[in-house]
Amino acid sequence: MKRIEKIDLTKQLDKKQYKEQLKQLQFELLNIQQFLFEKEIALILVFEGMDAAGKGGAIKRLTERLDPRGFVVHPISAPKFHEKRYHYLQRFWRKIPQHGQIGIFDRSWYGRVLVERIEGFATDKEWQRAYEELNSFEKTLTDENYILLKFWIHIDKDEQLIRFQNRQNDPYKQWKLTDEDWRNREKFDEYIVAANETFQKTDKVHAPWVLVPGNNKNYARIKVLKETISWVKHQLNERGFPFLPHE
Repeated sequence: MKRIEKIDLTKQLDKKQYKEQLKQLQFELLNIQQFLFEKEIALILVFEGMDAAGKGGAIKRLTERLDPRGFVVHPISAPKFHEKRYHYLQRFWRKIPQHGQIGIFDRSWYGRVLVERIEGFATDKEWQRAYEELNSFEKTLTDENYILLKFWIHIDKDEQLIRFQNRQNDPYKQWKLTDEDWRNREKFDEYIVAANETFQKTDKVHAPWVLVPGNNKNYARIKVLKETISWVKHQLNERGFPFLPHE
């Protein structure tokens, strides 16, 4: 069973190895993007994790060599007033990528069983039944022309505090730090409990969770790229489309 306590946060990758692997993996992912487009298969990547864990940095390295016409990154925040008039999944259905495209979610529909659960924005009945709703939602996608992979990037409390302080002192990064981040930090342990239950109930063969050690940014970014490439290749093979890179 996947649990946050089992994540080895001591994992490291030095700068030289990072640069060498990054270039190679980004080129391979670019070829995969073109292959997915040709086969009309969509890829959905979900990113969750603690504040300042490095989700944005991992997404940036994942996408910076891709054809920008073929992917969209969706930063997910609290639902707008008009979105609350619908079932909570409606706003995510509207963002599902076309066949052959890549959709990346920086936060996601798992807010129902994470922040909405912890902050009381969803009733106990609502978030408890949501696990089945989310599983059904994802199964509907993966039974069709969609490949889905979910990442939880994790850092410990000490590393989070360092990153918060760095953001606070850097005029180019101050916009990343909000009062809400500090409030969420006070509920760090509650998020671990909610996340572990989420992995237990929604880690599926067709839509798995990958738990990424995030204390070392280089390691986390390479881990995300490797896991994405490996999962897409596996899924393509399972669907009868073994990946054949361009020469």
